Amino acid sequence: MDGLPKEFYARDTRVVARELLGSYLVCERDGKQLICQITETEAYIGRMDRACHAFGYKRTPRTEVMFGPPGRAYIYFIYGMYHCLNLVTEEEGEPSAVLIRGAIPIQGLEEMAQLRFGRPYEGLTASQRRNFLNGPGKLCKGVGLTKAENGLDITKAPLYVRKGPTLREQQIQVGKRIGIDYAQEARDFLWRFWVEPKELEGLQG
Repeated sequence: MDGLPKEFYARDTRVVARELLGSYLVCERDGKQLICQITETEAYIGRMDRACHAFGYKRTPRTEVMFGPPGRAYIYFIYGMYHCLNLVTEEEGEPSAVLIRGAIPIQGLEEMAQLRFGRPYEGLTASQRRNFLNGPGKLCKGVGLTKAENGLDITKAPLYVRKGPTLREQQIQVGKRIGIDYAQEARDFLWRFWVEPKELEGLQG
C-alpha cells in the first residue's frame, strides 16, 4: 500500500503538521512492516523561522533535500547520537518540513524493541515501555531510520505515511516547540502539535 500523495505535503507546513497527527508511519525492512501512529509533530518553515535549518533560504548539503519536492524524508543527525525524521512540505524551492517528534507502536513491536533497546519487549521496564517512541531520536531508533534514508520519496515503500483517523479539533493540543530557545521570536511560535495516545484509542483510520 502506498502512502499519502505528494499533494498532501505540498501545502502549508502547519496544516500538514496538524493533519499528520494520528496517521501511520510505515517502515518496511527485512520483509516486515514496522508501523507506529504519529502523536506529536513540529512545523519548520525556512522563509520565516529562525529555528529552521534553512532559515533565510540557507542552502547547504544538509538542507538541500528541503529545497526539493514535497513528500521527501529529511533526516539529520544531532548531538552525535540521534537521528530525526522530518517530512518535506510546501512547494519545491520553499525549504520547509514537519519534524515527527513522537509516536506509539502499532505493529512490529518485537522488532522495534530490539532496535531500540536490544532486548524483547517483555524484557523492557515500565519506564522503557512508557517512553518507547516519545521523542524524535527514540522514534528513529525504534524503526531503524538513519541518514541512509535521507531524501527518500515518502509517498511509497519502503518508508511512507498512511492516513489515520480524523481527529476533532479539541483533541489536538498546540504549544511552543521544544529545544529552540536560541531562535529569538521563533521560539514563541505555536507550531508544536500533539494528541494524547488515549485520544486515539478506538479510532479507526
